[in-house]
Amino acid sequence: MILDQFRLDGRAALVTGASRGLGQAMAIALAEAGADVVLVASTSSAETAEQIHRLGRRAHTISADLSTATVADLESIVAHAVKAHGRLDILVNNAGIIRRAPALTFSEQDWDDVIQINQKAAFFLAQAAARRMTTTDGGRIINIASLLSYQGGVTVPSYAASKSAIAGLTRAMANEWAVDGINVNAIVPGYFATDNTAPLREDPDRSEAILQRIPAGRWGSPGDLAGAVVFLASPAASYVHGHLLAVDGGWLAR
Repeated sequence: MILDQFRLDGRAALVTGASRGLGQAMAIALAEAGADVVLVASTSSAETAEQIHRLGRRAHTISADLSTATVADLESIVAHAVKAHGRLDILVNNAGIIRRAPALTFSEQDWDDVIQINQKAAFFLAQAAARRMTTTDGGRIINIASLLSYQGGVTVPSYAASKSAIAGLTRAMANEWAVDGINVNAIVPGYFATDNTAPLREDPDRSEAILQRIPAGRWGSPGDLAGAVVFLASPAASYVHGHLLAVDGGWLAR
């Protein structure tokens, strides 16, 4: 039955930035589909873990600050995830930050902070996960890209650079790892109601301009990503490699 192809029973997932927002919603969605989940965040993921436990699935939390994480630290996170559930089948590279300032005055610190979490940590977590997955039955790596993987945005140069890199890395890793049974894809969220977009939503003029551009006429909610992440993590997506799946209310079609 086709619906069985969307089940994740017996699989183990690792989700970064899982304490709130998009990461929390995706972690819970994976658990609803049957997966056990390792939650990585710099703040407490207790609420997310509790909701997963209520679903009858296992949740393990790892406190980690990706802003200072070395490659060895990221490899350790993957090792801890494997130890927690005995396997690792799914990685969701969700953690990300944004810094806003005009390009002419953008600071080196704001550049480095964003690139470290959004790009460097995502790549080396994927690398560590893929090394594990190549020794088993393969797996799924799901990166979180952005509309700014396609567009430049305004006053967010390091974010636009990092998310453009995520799009390129998703394709590059897919090209190399598909033969090993590893599906690498990305979700492209549109304008979602999260902490990162709070300044935009609090600006009446900017918020209205954004809403007028979205055919669906509303900001996305974290739960809108549930179907996309379960699909890309599931056997139903076994022949999907290097794809960027937009969940944007129609923004890119406008």
